Amino acid sequence: MAEVSLDFQFTSSIDKVWNALTDANTLGKWIMANDFKPIVGYKCQFQNPQWNLIVDCEVLVVDEPYKLSYTWVGGPINTIVTWTLKEEEGKTYLHLEQTGFDKEDQAFNGAKYGWANMVGELQKVLEAM
Repeated sequence: MAEVSLDFQFTSSIDKVWNALTDANTLGKWIMANDFKPIVGYKCQFQNPQWNLIVDCEVLVVDEPYKLSYTWVGGPINTIVTWTLKEEEGKTYLHLEQTGFDKEDQAFNGAKYGWANMVGELQKVLEAM
């Protein structure tokens, strides 16, 4: 099994970062259009019509503002995304794990690249908040 594991750091407060991970409108600005709600058991979708992509999700863990986990199922990918947040000395540390890949294949590399790119957009969204 392979997993994507990425670490990021922001000067925004942990609450701002948490909001950007859990508010559907804000998520739409840096991931894709969605009907997400941070409620355990809630089922939702992320959609990108340009790529003809629909990702089905079910929220697994909500521990505000420290941990958020949900399924991420679309195309050949059936994985779990987990965000872990920590605030220290005025910085928020964000750790992403996406588990469930069979191997380091095209889907794995696409996810790794995609998340790094999307979190770059998250940085811009946080700066504008």
